[in-house]
Amino acid sequence: MIDKILLEKLKSNFTEAYWFIKTNKVRTFLTALGIIFGVASVITMLAIGNGAEKEILSQLELVGVNNIVVTPLPDLEDDTESEGEEETTDNDSKRFSKGLDILDASSISKHIPSVKVVSSEIILDTYVINNGKQNSVKLIGVSSTFFDVSNIHIEKGKTFSDFQIKNALPVCIIGKKVEKKLFTGESALGKQIKVKDVWLQVVGVIEEKLISDKAQEDLGIRDLNQDIYIPIKTFLVRYRDRKIITDDLEANNNNNQNGPKKRIARGNYHQIDKLTIQVFNSNELKATAEVLSKLLKRRHNDVLDFEIAIPIQLLKQQQKTKQIFNIVLSIIAGISLLIGGIGIMNIMLASVLERTKEIGIIRAIGATEEDVILQFLSESVLISVGGGIIGIIVGIIGAYVIEIVSGIETVLSLNSILISFFIAVIIGLVFGIFPAKAAANKKPIQALRSE
Repeated sequence: MIDKILLEKLKSNFTEAYWFIKTNKVRTFLTALGIIFGVASVITMLAIGNGAEKEILSQLELVGVNNIVVTPLPDLEDDTESEGEEETTDNDSKRFSKGLDILDASSISKHIPSVKVVSSEIILDTYVINNGKQNSVKLIGVSSTFFDVSNIHIEKGKTFSDFQIKNALPVCIIGKKVEKKLFTGESALGKQIKVKDVWLQVVGVIEEKLISDKAQEDLGIRDLNQDIYIPIKTFLVRYRDRKIITDDLEANNNNNQNGPKKRIARGNYHQIDKLTIQVFNSNELKATAEVLSKLLKRRHNDVLDFEIAIPIQLLKQQQKTKQIFNIVLSIIAGISLLIGGIGIMNIMLASVLERTKEIGIIRAIGATEEDVILQFLSESVLISVGGGIIGIIVGIIGAYVIEIVSGIETVLSLNSILISFFIAVIIGLVFGIFPAKAAANKKPIQALRSE
């Protein structure tokens, strides 16, 4: 019975509040602006934050959680020789480096216990021909562990077999975009494509990966969908082995007896272009990188012709920066909501002063302090709820507009919408209590006598 009476009171108060709001549309809308912009800001900022988190997670998936990346540094010294240059000393000859090669990969796997697996890559910018069409591609020579380390899944076909790897067979796995370009509307499996001067049979197609331009720029990640992959031994046998070419050039230079030996720039003398080392535990990344650096320097005669990077550390730093940025934006959005709540309190206090006689009349005919409080609280809550609903709509539209205009990915979540709406309602209650109590505390006789 008591609950039924309370429900009737609430219904009556909300009806009265709706009538008052309807008759004061402009003032109500201006009052609700703070809540509208506050809720919209919260939703938009959280959407930007969710988008940034999604981007970080996708980048982590691309580079691998426990990976260390080693890239070679080509020799870019000037090969000019000034007059009177002395012959190369024994110390100079000791500093000759063989470059990053497959033997380094084997040594790393063998001598560093924390290393789980090592993946090697050789990259060649070339072209592919099919049905008279020529397209630019990257030909990637990879070890058998490449696809697992790089989190690349085969959508159609299969990975290279041990027989194909061992015998350097002319087989390849292609990216999804390569298949779409060369075999529009049909499967590429089993088909032959000509990459440079070698015919390759397609044995697999990788699953398409969405890689943003920003990820490619920040992390040096290629668009994997546009690459052609072959076994690394196939690459060295059928295309190019820079180690053999470099060794030949070095031998010719050393055999030149017509003057002092020159130290010439060799360009990219490294046999491989990238080493990805995966460790068992992410806590071992830093220590493994230090041991790895010492091992490679020793193998390269103390020549620092390589660079070691830990992508996850870069990503974690980016993630921390973005989290701080998102917290700052959320605080700003929260301040907007707070200002909106203060606006509601000011308007409701003004409303109490305007309706003093009305308060006196309803108190004189039997309304209790609780009834007056409920009436004014109903108005502030309705304003907050209405502002919250409009703010949600504006926030959703704003998130989409930001994504379209700026290219920043935004991800809307139900939780952010519900949280912002709940906060708006709470603000209506909290900032409506003081004006409601101020109205309820007015004595009926004083209220009726007031001008």
